[in-house]
Amino acid sequence: MSKELIRLSNCTMAFDGEVVLNNIELSINDKEFLTLLGPSGCGKTTTLRIIGGFQKPTVGDVFFDGVRINDVPPHKRSVNTVFQKYALFTHLDVFENIAFGLQMLKPAISKEEISSRVMEMLEIVSLKGFERREVSSLSGGQQQRVAIARALVLRPKVLLLDEPLGALDLRLRKDMQNELKRIQQTMDITFIYVTHDQEEALAMSDTVVVMDGGVIQQIGTPEDIYNEPKNAFVADFIGESNIVDGIMKRDGVVEIFGRSFKCLDGGFAPDEPVDVVIRPEDVDIVEVGEGMLTGTVTNITFKGMQYDIIVDFRGFKWLIQTTDLSPVGARIGIKIDPDGIHIMKKSHYSGMFGDYSSYSAEYDDIGDASIEAEEEPEDDL
Repeated sequence: MSKELIRLSNCTMAFDGEVVLNNIELSINDKEFLTLLGPSGCGKTTTLRIIGGFQKPTVGDVFFDGVRINDVPPHKRSVNTVFQKYALFTHLDVFENIAFGLQMLKPAISKEEISSRVMEMLEIVSLKGFERREVSSLSGGQQQRVAIARALVLRPKVLLLDEPLGALDLRLRKDMQNELKRIQQTMDITFIYVTHDQEEALAMSDTVVVMDGGVIQQIGTPEDIYNEPKNAFVADFIGESNIVDGIMKRDGVVEIFGRSFKCLDGGFAPDEPVDVVIRPEDVDIVEVGEGMLTGTVTNITFKGMQYDIIVDFRGFKWLIQTTDLSPVGARIGIKIDPDGIHIMKKSHYSGMFGDYSSYSAEYDDIGDASIEAEEEPEDDL
């Protein structure tokens, strides 16, 4: 069983009376890759700064290895930070940038040890042979590696990373995701990563902490967060989701649009109103006569490996991701297996997400179905 390394207990943070973190409870294990994920302003960077000692919680306690560290300054914590802006010293070469922190240590360490540790870091971040390069001559990804090496050479127990890939282009971001996970496993230390990018969170993390409005919405593995979201916010923020109103008739049966669907969930009250999550990739397009529901295609976007198809079901628009092309205006049927239907309790996020009529600028021009809802045959639904 993993050992707890950091714990935030009942932490609240307020600025000028405005609460930005509300009663946070969070445990982080030794050697874990944990990601704080959420939209701008959700409190994830504030949480990171509290762990790093850059801010002190208004209320609550921070523990490191069982010791309360609220009043311990950043330089006395076994923590280092990599920011989105790398802040490398342009007048120093790669070796000197990485060695800088070691040269500031008291008591001083030998030049031989500094050289040994810098060269070890260059090996770990795949920059061996770059030690005398000027940092201004490096690519964005290489500069990122120098910043990581500079932080890790001090051998912290925890590395904090505040949106460190934000300045990179898409291809480099994907490459660095793999590199960061490899580096974390090689160093065998705790990484705490902040991002608003759900793909980064799912690709790298052992644990994902989804935040919104200064509150932790859900904590779990990437698989748990994706497959078993706790509320409509999490379901919408982690990947694409069709979120519709439903009635839980009984264990294993939910009613959507007046039709009963088998599902795998239970433990709800009979006839309890619920939110129903159906991922776009879990919907199968079939002939109209074979479908559980019938709708009209209103928009198609080609995404390379798949088509994103918007389908109108009596005014509620679903996103379906498929390799099968159905033209705009086509009437289609859909089938959903029981394991493709996830049931959630109603929350204050209910009704805010899941209808793709205004999904994004990409779908701004989505029109109404060519066949009006009131003119559809009653047995379509």
